[in-house]
Amino acid sequence: MIIFLLFIIVLLLGIIIFQVRAKKQQDATIQYMHQKLQAIVDEQSSEKILVSTANQEIQQLLIAMNALLDHNQKVLATHRKMESSMKKMLANISHDLKTPLTVVLGYTEMLQLKNSICEEERQRLLTGVHSKTLEVLKIIHTFFDLAKLEAGDTDYPMTKINVSEICRKNILSFYDMVTSMGLEIDIAIPEISLNALGNEEALDRVLNNLLSNAIAYGAAGNVIGLSVRNDDTNIFIDVWDRGKGIDEYHIDNVFERMYTLEDSRNKSFQGSGLGLTITKRLVELMDGSIQLSSIPYEKTIFTVSLKRIMY
Repeated sequence: MIIFLLFIIVLLLGIIIFQVRAKKQQDATIQYMHQKLQAIVDEQSSEKILVSTANQEIQQLLIAMNALLDHNQKVLATHRKMESSMKKMLANISHDLKTPLTVVLGYTEMLQLKNSICEEERQRLLTGVHSKTLEVLKIIHTFFDLAKLEAGDTDYPMTKINVSEICRKNILSFYDMVTSMGLEIDIAIPEISLNALGNEEALDRVLNNLLSNAIAYGAAGNVIGLSVRNDDTNIFIDVWDRGKGIDEYHIDNVFERMYTLEDSRNKSFQGSGLGLTITKRLVELMDGSIQLSSIPYEKTIFTVSLKRIMY
């Protein structure tokens, strides 16, 4: 009986020692995880917490912590990209405002200093002041338009729109300008009505931006094109030209806010880099998409895709 009791005591002591060691190991693992997590957060590194353990609860905790760290890295990367974009945007906007405002200041100083200025010269200077003031207002309005789009503070109700008719209307509004520049117009719009889910005002602005862009940066190709095509679920609008195009290296960036490559098309608003960004936001607002493909001096195509409505 005594031997049996001694055996039980030894067994219990063994279990207690094992549990104490397991607890110490678990405490050490948790302490290591805490220290490693604190170091990763402080250094903002992209490391993960790696621990070898058979404890399923700790394994699940590690999986959750590493998933959270991965999410945090993505949030930080997005924040840094946004911060860099905002700094660039402010720099570009400041530059774009400074240039016309400097001209306005020069004109007004001339008007103030020249007492014997003739009426013709006065009118020329006033016309310059008016023109540059409108330029400043356009830049400011464009900036706030983008801000409103990104904040979701816009009123573009989605309805059924006749894409064929809207495209015809917009290309006709550019007809005189294009022909006066000696450019050809290649139009391929079906006679039948192609209806899509969208907003007419938003699509008008998208087409205006893309056609203005094509004329400004694709005139060297001597032709501007607009075509409309469809499949069972989508309607595609192609605005194209045969100008100098965009290198493949830059194609993924031209829709980014404030992307202003020197020879980029994304300088629609006096170099502010907002034109194509606004275009993309408007297309996405209509639950559509926009793509760009470009072979310099062969064909550069902006393709807008909208959801087709059959009824």
